[in-house]
Parts: sequence; C-alpha cells; structure tokens
Amino acid sequence: MRRWMLRIGALLAALAAASVASAETIDVNGVKRSYTAQLPAKKPAPLVIVLHGKTQRGADMISRTAWPQVAKREGLAVVFPDGLNNAWADARTKAGPALRGPPAGTDDVAFLAKLVEKLVADGTADAKRVFVAGVSNGGAMAMTMVCARADLFAAGASVIMNLTDEAAVTCHPSRPLPMLLMNGTADQLVPYEGGRGSSYFAADGFWSTEETLAFWRKLNGCETDDASVTDLPDKAPADQSTVTRISSRCPRGHDVVLYRINHGGHRMPGFSPDARFPRVAAGLLGPQNGDIDGAETIWAFFSRFP
Repeated sequence: MRRWMLRIGALLAALAAASVASAETIDVNGVKRSYTAQLPAKKPAPLVIVLHGKTQRGADMISRTAWPQVAKREGLAVVFPDGLNNAWADARTKAGPALRGPPAGTDDVAFLAKLVEKLVADGTADAKRVFVAGVSNGGAMAMTMVCARADLFAAGASVIMNLTDEAAVTCHPSRPLPMLLMNGTADQLVPYEGGRGSSYFAADGFWSTEETLAFWRKLNGCETDDASVTDLPDKAPADQSTVTRISSRCPRGHDVVLYRINHGGHRMPGFSPDARFPRVAAGLLGPQNGDIDGAETIWAFFSRFP
C-alpha cells in the first residue's frame, strides 16, 4: 500500500509540475516543429532536452516520467520536443518492420540544435549546462546529438538503446562528453547482447550493451575495464528486476557509466508506471524496474557537470 501511495504521489507531483508547461513551435528549414517547455522563474538555468521513444510524443515524457518534478525541485529548464510521425531521425536508417520513422529528409539534429540555441540566446538556458537524454528511439537520438553537436552539451544519457554500425561509423564528437547508459538485460526490442530482439517490432543489427559501453569509453579516453561494479539495493522486490551500476576509469569530466537493469525490459526505470496500461506494457515490453528512477538517476549524473 505504501509503495502505491508513493507512486500516486509522484504522479500527482509530476502532473502539478507539468501544468506550468507551455506548448511552443519553432521553424526549422520551413517545417514547423513543436515542443513543450517547463521553465523555472530563475534564469539562466540548466537545460535538459528529454526525447521520447518511437510511437510517443513529448507529452508522454511529461506524464510518465519524473522529469517535471525533478525540474521543479532543482530549478531546471526542461524541454520535451515532438518527433515527426512520433519518431526521431537518428543516425540509424533501419527500423522495425511495422514502425515507420519520420518523413524522408527530416533533420532532427538541426531541430534540436536550433531549439538549444534559441533557449540559450533568449537567456533561458545556461550554455555551459545543457544536457540531452532520451528513451529508446530517443536514446538513439540523444547519442546522435552527442556525436553530431557535442559543442552544445555538457553530458548525455541514453536509456534502453544500443549503437549500430551505422550510428557508430558516423559518430565523431568534437569533444568527449560524459555519457550515461541504462539498459535492461531482458529487453525484447533492443537486446542487451546485441543482434535482433525477439519482438516482432524489433530491428536488427544492434551492438551489445558491452560493445556500446566500450565505444563510449574509447571515445572518452577511458580504460577498457570496469572501475567498479555495484549491485544497488533491491528496493522493489516485486518488480522482478535489480540494478547494477558499472563505472569506468576515465579522465576527469569524461565519465562513462552503465546502469544494467538485470531482468529489466524495454522500460525506463521509475517510481511510477511508465505506461497507460502497465499490465499490457509488461506483457509486450517486459518488467519496469522500481529500484531507481530514470530521471532522478540521470539528473544526479548530469548535475556533476561541467
């Protein structure tokens, strides 16, 4: 009962924070792009760009994650952009068979870069403390932004996503950036061990999470082995999953960390449900971990930089 009360309280807090958000648009190469911004009274503020998964919109990140309440508590500016066709044009060109991507020619790097530049120019965002985080397709887009426009960001985070050959070969950041990864070992869409997931909607060609972790370590000048492997407290035994934090030996400010969600599905960990119909989501996507909250964990990482 206490756990459900906490979840309900977290959801109400998120909705209350989201109520002060405003829907906006910006023109990108003649295309009107939409986003929702939740801005603090005190500016300039740290800015987090939060990217939804495929089939979702920014509104889903507002109602189904703790980002609104984290932003309100910490005095952050947080922006929830909308991908065209509810998807992002990340560095990959191959998608699952039943899930279409954005229209041909969509330039989401330009969209997100222009959005950041606008918020910096108008005094909303602190240019030195801009971050990008995404879930699933949004996680791939977050990595694409770090690869293409590292000059804009202080750190990045990718949840339930791995690299592919396409994404890796085009990744040439202008500077190393701290990177957080958060992947489930029972993910049926983006398999932890790489390849193609068991879901009908899965794409093929994913690297494993270990290969993805090694890629970011190499880019950031880190050592190849783990610095530490820490099993976090199992605060929610009923969720059928646990969390292991794997850190890296990196130069100062080049941190790379992996949160391995043991037996976790294609879900963002959280203290409140990440789907409208949790039981249906559990059947299609696997368990959602409740030992950590994705937004809280990512912000704890981001807050250390620069």
